[in-house]
Amino acid sequence: MTASRYLFTSESVSMGHPDKVSDQISDAVLDFCLKADPTSRVACETLVTTDLAVVAGEITTKAPLTRQAVDALVREVITEIGYVAKTREEAEEIGFTADACQVDCRIHAQSPHISQGVDTGGAGDQGLMFGFACDETKTLMPLPIHLAHRLVEHHADMRKSGKLKWLRPDAKSQVTVEYNADGTPHRIHTVVLSTQHTREVMVSQDNLDYFTDDARQLIIDQLIRPTLEAERKDLVKGNLVMIQPNKKAPKLGENDIACHINPTGCFLQGGPHGDCGLTGRKIIVDTYGGRGRHGGGAFSGKDPTKVDRSAAYICRYIAKNIVKAGLARECEVQLSYAIGYPDPLNVWVNTNGTAKVPEDKLIELIRSHFELTPKGIIGSLDLRRPIYRNTARNGHFGRELPEFTWERTDKAEALKKAAGV
Repeated sequence: MTASRYLFTSESVSMGHPDKVSDQISDAVLDFCLKADPTSRVACETLVTTDLAVVAGEITTKAPLTRQAVDALVREVITEIGYVAKTREEAEEIGFTADACQVDCRIHAQSPHISQGVDTGGAGDQGLMFGFACDETKTLMPLPIHLAHRLVEHHADMRKSGKLKWLRPDAKSQVTVEYNADGTPHRIHTVVLSTQHTREVMVSQDNLDYFTDDARQLIIDQLIRPTLEAERKDLVKGNLVMIQPNKKAPKLGENDIACHINPTGCFLQGGPHGDCGLTGRKIIVDTYGGRGRHGGGAFSGKDPTKVDRSAAYICRYIAKNIVKAGLARECEVQLSYAIGYPDPLNVWVNTNGTAKVPEDKLIELIRSHFELTPKGIIGSLDLRRPIYRNTARNGHFGRELPEFTWERTDKAEALKKAAGV
């Protein structure tokens, strides 16, 4: 790497990661409520650990959200993720399965003091929210987080299809990209992928268990290489080289990609049995992988009156449309709110010197082209729908799904025309 280049890294986690299990359960509860009652107020938190899921929070809804309904939702999500067992022995090894886990429901109604401010159209909480977009990928997401998401997405596909039948649901990916001095990607530098697995791909050495090198090579050849080449073949400039744990690292060529697969040596025990999971603990995975700022508020389990979620979505929508319009190569947007008050306290834009018009002009365009009150955000993005469970895996941003209205670029032409560019 030359002195004029630099490295940037982002990570993602799979749908079976304990924190993401919690996020998916919380958003499944939210969707259940919104499907029956679009005006539901939901702040749902989930904890998962060995053979236990605890669902708690403040929920006011007309939906039939009984303890039995919550129990059924939890088991449905766990089944879909893939924590299921065919035998008692397998269930004991996994330590968290849809059939065997206990479900503890601890839900009560929202505080009336919060409701009185939100009922009049005010924000559901105070806070600051950010959105980001850049022209590194077709989805206008930063490249490292985009690739990291695609890796765990492909991991889940291979696991569910049985192509690599020894994969289990818990996994993490990490991608380092080497950038040129002007901020354009030069090459993919390093990939880390840790995956839970069965005993089928384990060997014992010196009384310690290890993931086999044959399995590592299969992951490189069948999962990592196809994913990277499908997204940015032009940035795969060298060989993908396996880095074996506890062994001397091989000498890498100038453009070789170092691949660390299960670098601790073994990953048999994983999921909620291996690590406690909580809703809202993967906020950087949920957003931009560390590119751009984060306001601090998590998304999952919150209905759209909570600006932690809805305002972060509108910020992404704004930033993406500005970049799509060609008004900047990179755009970061901040909004902030006071609880019970409808209008944002501030609108801030940073284009990192890439804007074709002054940033104060961009702020004027934002105020004139986008609805920024909680009521306006909910209406313009159609957020009172059961669309959230799918956001709780593979990122809230960067997937152009029909229900992800914040990923539309339908305002780009109007912005470009108004800016006179």
